[in-house]
Amino acid sequence: MTTSPSSAPLAGKTALVTGSTSGIGLGIAKALAQAGANLVLNGFGDAAGALAQIEALGVRAAHHGADMSRPAEIEAMLAFAAQRFGAVDILVNNAGIQFVAPIEDFPAERWDAVIAINLSATFHAMRAALPAMRQRGWGRVINIASVHGVIASAGKSAYVAAKHGVIGLTKVAALETARTGITVNAICPGWVLTPLVQQQIDALAAREGLTVEAASVKLLGEKQPSAQFVTPAQIGALAVFLCSDAASEMRGAELKIDGGWTAQ
Repeated sequence: MTTSPSSAPLAGKTALVTGSTSGIGLGIAKALAQAGANLVLNGFGDAAGALAQIEALGVRAAHHGADMSRPAEIEAMLAFAAQRFGAVDILVNNAGIQFVAPIEDFPAERWDAVIAINLSATFHAMRAALPAMRQRGWGRVINIASVHGVIASAGKSAYVAAKHGVIGLTKVAALETARTGITVNAICPGWVLTPLVQQQIDALAAREGLTVEAASVKLLGEKQPSAQFVTPAQIGALAVFLCSDAASEMRGAELKIDGGWTAQ
């Protein structure tokens, strides 16, 4: 499927989305591709399948398997993207991992891993991408934070600390680029319907004899008042908006898409 110029506002742009072989990252990549952007995907999932989905939208795509816990590999990925497509116009920092345990039982190595991938990788990717964006006078950095960037849940010390850090880093970068054509913003999703979460719903339904709909509501619990999951496609549409001229004065925003979670 190809897109016409009127439906491809990002034609000629290149986006790099970390952690984009499935879930939220793939949803964002598909939305950017539908808007005409070429894509550099990253992640340890089904790279061939993800590439096929993006290329079916009529844009060029490539995959780089950088380990987001390794700064040198992140720099190599940005260099690869620039060499393959000429530039990284849009950087989406989405890669993330989770580990749940009380602070006193939280393994130090898991803390280090969560901080490295969820926070430090965002810094290293921005550090590598911003100079060329400044030279071209245009860029979009979209950091995928979380509702846990503004509130907390027990047992998620590393994740909450990292996501709070992502929002702080976003604000600093937005100030440093405030008089340029570069914008830096954060998206803060609540519960998102990904294949992994769908597996949890199906397992809960089977285990407790519930319908899939009832299991979804139970899993959402008190956290998400809408009792509806956010979808990767909805997050992708928000990312496309942040790349538009209409969002050119959105700088350092923390945009919540969470079914009312943080309104409580």
